[in-house]
Amino acid sequence: MVNCRKETVKLLSKTFSEDSYSNILLDSVLSSNEMIPQDRKFITTLYYGVLERKLTLDHIVSCFSTRRPERLDPTVLNILRTGIYQIKYMDSVPDNAAVNESVKLTRSFRLSSASGFVNAVLRNFLRDPSAVKEPEDELEALSVRYSVSPEIISMVLSGYGREFTLAFLERLTGKPPVYIRLNSLLADEKKLREAMGKAEPVKSELLPDCYSVASGVLTHTNAFRKGFFHVQDISSQLACAALAPEPGDTVLDLCSAPGGKAFTMAEMMKGEGKVIAFDLYGHRSRLVEDGAERLHLENVAAFTHDALEYDASLEGADKVLCDVPCSGFGVMGKKPEIRYKLTEGLEELYDIQYKILCNGASYLKKGGELVYSTCTLNRNENDEIIDRFLREHDEYEGMSFLENAGEPFGGYKAVLGASGPESDGFFISKIRRK
Repeated sequence: MVNCRKETVKLLSKTFSEDSYSNILLDSVLSSNEMIPQDRKFITTLYYGVLERKLTLDHIVSCFSTRRPERLDPTVLNILRTGIYQIKYMDSVPDNAAVNESVKLTRSFRLSSASGFVNAVLRNFLRDPSAVKEPEDELEALSVRYSVSPEIISMVLSGYGREFTLAFLERLTGKPPVYIRLNSLLADEKKLREAMGKAEPVKSELLPDCYSVASGVLTHTNAFRKGFFHVQDISSQLACAALAPEPGDTVLDLCSAPGGKAFTMAEMMKGEGKVIAFDLYGHRSRLVEDGAERLHLENVAAFTHDALEYDASLEGADKVLCDVPCSGFGVMGKKPEIRYKLTEGLEELYDIQYKILCNGASYLKKGGELVYSTCTLNRNENDEIIDRFLREHDEYEGMSFLENAGEPFGGYKAVLGASGPESDGFFISKIRRK
């Protein structure tokens, strides 16, 4: 029988000590054949819950412990985090069970000397939750409330202002919707709904062929197997809509994997013209190939190629998409470990982003159009990159896009994540070769 709480603590210890990807670690545990669906659900909820609320949970620990959380044994701290999370956020778990099972874990991990300490912290929190006070400093208080590092909050504040930052942080507390893109070359809305099983897609009012789905394993549906859709956040779909490729165009997708944007653009082009999709590594470009095959998109060609390296054979493109590698601070709602990443030492990344943009722009024919996008909210990776490019390249100009889509569109750049659709934090900018 699987001890779900013990497996979760082991997962957390590995995640924090190795700086590993949460989804990969979790999948490695959930793939066990011994695990029943209820166990998988419990571990997933508790593991991701603690990852998303780590700073909040650590602050609670600090209110009932004479030792700072960072001075505690890492396993003991993770036991406390899981215990407090069950008490505060999991209504399905009785409070006494959360405490008793946490104390048992100390013995299971051969840390019996900490059992009294764990019992005292959890029971004191149960007796007097009002003893937990937010820090007086606003930045620290926001960090504790939303469980995002003060450095990241400060970065977004300085780049995009208080109103935007608070709205974005508030969105992180909810469960983000899953968006899918209908493959209009194979199916219409009626066919999609019939093949989706219990999943009920909700049509977007903003974009054609875009739907949100509340829950469910979408890859198990008949609709997925038949190639009727692919999963893609609405922010990414909006980047494609901003580029607006047309049937017959030649489109370059410079950093394509896993291929969602290439697929959407190929569908927008009604299967006519060509989308040339590159990625730096062979196994990633094969992901694009496999996805295009599942969706029956014959106008997508995937190659392994470095977006920093110029290739004269690609000159004369009608449209270019540069969705560049970035720090990823906009997708904290889906990848909770990013909430605690450092914001220092990103200068090398800025240089790579700028060079990819310059290289991508050089492929455009006269009158050709390019979209630069990231899934981050770091102004240095967004506005500063595109504005520097326009200052240094007179033969290009900013171009407005999605003028009828409302806030935040209408100019040559837009930042998503606070206003507009419920999406990842995302930056989109459009330029044209004169």
